[in-house]
Amino acid sequence: MNKRQIKKALDVLVERDTHLCAALKRVGYPEPRISPKGFEAFLTAIISQQISIRAAATIKQRVVDALGEVTPEVLLSLPIETLRSAGMSYRKVEYARGLAEAIVSGEFSPDALEKMDDQEAISQITQLRGFGVWSAEVYLMFSMGRPDIFPADDLIIRQSLEKMKRKRKKLTAKPARELVKHWAPYRSVGSLFLWHLHHVDKK
Repeated sequence: MNKRQIKKALDVLVERDTHLCAALKRVGYPEPRISPKGFEAFLTAIISQQISIRAAATIKQRVVDALGEVTPEVLLSLPIETLRSAGMSYRKVEYARGLAEAIVSGEFSPDALEKMDDQEAISQITQLRGFGVWSAEVYLMFSMGRPDIFPADDLIIRQSLEKMKRKRKKLTAKPARELVKHWAPYRSVGSLFLWHLHHVDKK
């Protein structure tokens, strides 16, 4: 989603949601967030799990340097200890090798996701070890540019929605989804805005 698409979608949403309208006037439009597609994007997601952005970037660069060419075939050719030396845990190495094996065998194809609807694509991704619904939804949003994804399992999104909607009780995933039903078919941009709102308010 580029800046023009983000602005167009939010300009529609503010007509439907007075809370979002007020928040947008206060913090402005979010910047686009576009991620690469394919094997490298999935490998990056594995590396980034449960560690800081800075640590993930450092480890990712070490892994890329070790691979030379970032392909599933090259990853499978490397000794496990090479990936461990780059900073990946044994569990993450297992996930990365499982991903690579699934692509090489044809069991999983990132390119094939393009022809699937959102739920089919999420189902395919979550069959990979190490990938839950949140990881799949984020891939659909930022790597594939799918316009109507709302990752309700994301704590920051729920907290930001609580604050924007002035909810006193903590939201769980199901009621959070109900609150943004009227954002369809622009829930991806709405989600991006909630992340943006959180980070602006943290400053």
